[in-house]
Amino acid sequence: MTAAQADLRTDLSEIPDAVSIDRPTTADGAALWRLAQDSGTLDVNSSYSYLLWCRDFAATSAVARDADGEVVGFVTGYVRPDRPHTLLVWQVAVDAAHRGRGLAARMLDALAARVAAERGLTTLETTVTPGNTASERLFASFAARHGAPVEREVLFGTEQFPDGPHDPEVLHRIGPLTR
Repeated sequence: MTAAQADLRTDLSEIPDAVSIDRPTTADGAALWRLAQDSGTLDVNSSYSYLLWCRDFAATSAVARDADGEVVGFVTGYVRPDRPHTLLVWQVAVDAAHRGRGLAARMLDALAARVAAERGLTTLETTVTPGNTASERLFASFAARHGAPVEREVLFGTEQFPDGPHDPEVLHRIGPLTR
């Protein structure tokens, strides 16, 4: 465990509901699917995809567990094959009862620290639909905490989605990460 990871664990142990952050396991797949569905904002993938995600991308994803071991939040991500030092964050969700406590930011920081230690992470990418101010704030604050600039560009325009109306997905490229 790195010093940054130890600091994050110390900070987490001091919050009232004793949330811990771990790698997901396949047993967490159903909980991730439910959290995505309950979020009201995420594009919900099939339950099967969350099971696969927990199996194949556990090293680049995180779950938050309450004191009873229940999953109360997650961040899914993967390392881009053509950019091995770039983590693409796919989805972030926090259970309604745990929102407003900075849990999404703590999960993101813990995941970034882990991927940096294990894979040399230098850049984080994500996409955000216009008007999703919670996600825009989450990633802007992540960039500020890590001393990194943010570049934005439309990655996928509305016309590229074949399944009906979809807002554009704006790529946020954060890096290089300095802390």
